[in-house]
Amino acid sequence: MPIPQIRIGSLSVRRLIIGGNPFSGFSHQGAERDIEMLRYYTVGQIKATLKQAEELGINTFLGRADNHIIRMLMEYRDEGGSIQWFAQTCPEMSTILRSIEDAIAGGAKACYIHGGVMDYKIANNQIDEIPPAIEAIKEAGLPAGVAGHDPRVFEWAEKNLDVDFYMCSYYNASHRDENAELAHDKPEWFLSEDRDIMVNLIQRLSKPVIHYKILAAGRNDPREAIKFAAGCMRPQDAACVGVYTKENPNMLEDDVRLFETVPGWRIEEVTE
Repeated sequence: MPIPQIRIGSLSVRRLIIGGNPFSGFSHQGAERDIEMLRYYTVGQIKATLKQAEELGINTFLGRADNHIIRMLMEYRDEGGSIQWFAQTCPEMSTILRSIEDAIAGGAKACYIHGGVMDYKIANNQIDEIPPAIEAIKEAGLPAGVAGHDPRVFEWAEKNLDVDFYMCSYYNASHRDENAELAHDKPEWFLSEDRDIMVNLIQRLSKPVIHYKILAAGRNDPREAIKFAAGCMRPQDAACVGVYTKENPNMLEDDVRLFETVPGWRIEEVTE
C-alpha cells in the first residue's frame, strides 16, 4: 500500500521523508564517518538513492540549499526524477535571505530555516532576522518553516511566527549557543530525556511537525525507534530519516516496512 500522506501548505507530503544529511557528510558520528559518507555519496549514488525512495512511494526530500545539492537535483530532474525538495537554509551563507534566494532559484517546493541557526538565534536573542526571512519564503509562494533542536525555538515560534510547518529534532545533541554550525570533530550526546521533552512539546504545537533524528543518527534500534516515533506523531505529522546504503542497500526499504507494521501509522488519505 502507498505511504499515507499529509498536507503542508498546499503540498501533499508522504508521511515518510528522506533526509539529506548523509548525502552532505553530516553523519553525527564523528569527522571520519563524515568523510566516509561524502566519498560514498557521489552524485550518481545520491540520485540512485532518491530514485529508490520514489519507487518506494516517498515523494519528499529534505536537503541543504547549497550548490552541490542544487546541481544534483537539476541533474536528477533532467533524468526524470520528480521528488519534491524541502530546502534547508545553510548556516555558512552570509545571510539567511541569501540562502532562501538560492533555494527558490534552485526549484525548492518549501523552505525552512536551519535548526542550528534557530538554536543560535534564540540562545543569543538575535531574532530580528527571522520574521522577514519567513515572510520572504511565503512571498515566493512556498510553505515556510523553522527547524530546531532546542525546544525554546518552537515555544518562541508559536508566539511570533506565521509558519506552515516545524522541523523538530528529537535530540539536542550539540548545543549551538556559541556557533550555529555543527562542529564535526566535537562529541555529541543523544539523551532520552531530551527526546521526551521534545515529543511532549510537539503535542502542543499548532502546525504540522516533521519529526527528525528519530534514529539518533544510527544509534537507536530502528524497530524500537520507529515504533516510538510513530506513536508520537499526530495525524498531521511526518517523519524524516536519512540512510547510509553502503552498509545496507535495503535500509530505506526496511524503514518503510517498519513504519508499515506500526498500528496507527495509516491515516485518512489527503484529498486534492
